[in-house]
Formats: sequence, C-alpha cells, structure tokens
Amino acid sequence: MTVASMTGFSRAHGAFGAWAYAWELKSVNARGLDLRLRVPPAFDAVEIKSRGAIAARLTRGSVAANLSAKRVDETAPARINRAALDRLLMALDDVPLHANLRPAALDGLLSIPGIVEIAQPEEDEAQRAALESHVLRALDTALDALLAARREEGAALTRVLRARLDRISELASQADALPARQPEAIRERLAQQIARLMESAEGLDPARLHQEAVLIAVKSDIREELDRLKAHVASARDLLEKGGPIGRRLDFFAQELGRESNTLCAKSGDAALTALGLDMKIEIEQWREQVQNIE
Repeated sequence: MTVASMTGFSRAHGAFGAWAYAWELKSVNARGLDLRLRVPPAFDAVEIKSRGAIAARLTRGSVAANLSAKRVDETAPARINRAALDRLLMALDDVPLHANLRPAALDGLLSIPGIVEIAQPEEDEAQRAALESHVLRALDTALDALLAARREEGAALTRVLRARLDRISELASQADALPARQPEAIRERLAQQIARLMESAEGLDPARLHQEAVLIAVKSDIREELDRLKAHVASARDLLEKGGPIGRRLDFFAQELGRESNTLCAKSGDAALTALGLDMKIEIEQWREQVQNIE
C-alpha cells in the first residue's frame, strides 16, 4: 500500500438533461475525518449518499465537498410575478421622492429577486433518479482524482520522512561513537567525580561512596536511549514501507523519538554529545511536522 497525504484538490463536472453540475473537493490535515458537504437545495436527496461515499474512501482529513448545479435549458419560459410586482409598486408609493432620489425604472424592478420567475419543467421520478445517479458518478470521479493527488503528495512526503529518519539514525550512531562514550573516558570521568566527592566530604562512608558512584554511572549511561532511538527509527521505516493509513502511528513514534532525545540531552555530560542531541531534537521536530500531513 502507498502512503497518502491528507492534502489534495480535485474537480469533476458533467451534464444530464437540463442540468450541468460540478463537484469540487479539497482536503487538508486533521486529527480525524472532518467532512463539510454543501449541495444545492434541489439536490438534498444526494447528500446522505454523498457523505457515505466520501467516508468510505477517506479515513482522515478536513474535507470540503461542494456541489454546484444549474439548469442549462434556455427554452424554459419566463414570467413576471404580477402579485409581487404590485406589492412592490404599492410600497414604493409611500416613499417620498426628492432631488437625489429618482423614480424606479422597470429594469431595476425586474432585477429584484422574485419578480421574474423562470418556469422550471417538471421532472418525473425516473428522470430525477437518473440525474442523481450521474451526479454521484461524478463524485466518484472527483474522489478518484483527490485520492490520486493525496497519494502523489504522500510519495513526496515519504521521501522526506525517510531522509529525516536516515539523519536521526546517523546522529544516534555519531553519539554512540563519541570518544566520551568509550569505556576509558567513562572510567576517567567517573574517577574524577568520585575524587571530588572525596575532597568535599571527610570520612565518607565507603558504602555510601559506592552508591554515589553507581548513581553517577547510571545517570550518565545513554546506552538504553540510543537503543530505543534505533528501534523506533526501524519501526518507523517499516511503517513507511507498508504504507496505508499510518499517520497516527507515525505520530506516536515521533513522540517517542522526542522523548528519547530529551533524555539523552539531560544525561549528557559532554559538550559534543549535547550538540548532537540538540541536532537530533531539531530533526525529530521537523520529522514530526511532516508526519502531521500523513493520512
């Protein structure tokens, strides 16, 4: 399966009978599936089916779906709503005219909504059902295009995420290979810390000294953090390889990577290790920002 982004746009249009219609779909990232669907009043019957069709094919994203439709039958007769026009004229009689207010013109009155009506031909149930079927097929076409756009964006994001993971893994390896991580350097640093303890406290209990030495050694050991970093990187790579709707699980690994890098920096007693830890935190944060766009 491929990795898909939550960002995409598509449009599909068609015509049937006296109607021309168009679907426009737009999606951006969101924690779940947030669908905002708008259809003209004449197409209320397709709303429920449209919601089901979209929800069946998208799992995450803030999706705006808009259906526009208009009649293209130019033979439909027009008529003037005389009752509405008469009421409007009676209301205008009560409006006093002055130098800056001219009498109403016929073209201005006819432009008011409701004065001129276009007689719409009646549609039987079979025609209406066929129209709705065409509109729903156009929605499927728009969804195909939206999913293709999201997959294309997902492929680009996957390349970026893999490059970030490679960099995180490289930094972890550099941290593991630092001279300050070598056993000799650790023993020397521990000996210096113990020596300072001996100078600061006369008659220090040997048992207590041993306990302090053990605590210092444990606090300065980042082996566990490096192992977990490598394990999380490997798991994230496996997810990217499998594909599908993996955004939530990738976000979990982003949190875990961030937690381990924070601990690594907190335990660091070496300037070079601290610098690598900070570089790693930046890479992980940038990786997590990109993960937010994955479905």
